[in-house]
Amino acid sequence: MDKSRLVARLIAELKLRYERAVAALSGAREAATGEDTKAENKYDTRGLEASYLAAGQAEQADELHRALHALEQFDFRDFDPDEPVAPGALVETEVAGEVVYYLLAPAGGGVVLEGEDGEPVTVLGPASPLAGKLLGQTAGTILPDSGTIVLEVF
Repeated sequence: MDKSRLVARLIAELKLRYERAVAALSGAREAATGEDTKAENKYDTRGLEASYLAAGQAEQADELHRALHALEQFDFRDFDPDEPVAPGALVETEVAGEVVYYLLAPAGGGVVLEGEDGEPVTVLGPASPLAGKLLGQTAGTILPDSGTIVLEVF
């Protein structure tokens, strides 16, 4: 599996999400400051609600921008098969008899990418409990409490 293509897909996905977040932010800001949201009486909270939405959209856009920057600066090096799992690794595991792929990345946790043969590859961010369990493991290791077997590290 080509890790560089997976990373390119991850960056493209986060760029798309960022662009959508910026567009949503623009709309939310307009709603918060537009003529339609002026309070008609003291109980009218449309403007306040729109400003809360705009603040949330701004936070989401900032988070995606930081994630993109982290991914673009990170070195997703190739691993030797007998090397321990570390950030940037693509890990092939077996869970309940099924082969499952994980990409340990500095950002983008939770995104599911499509591998070359259509197999899903789940991105694990640094805060992921599973990423924490995989770090430092080598091929052939069985993770306690999950039955996950590390098959290969790329």
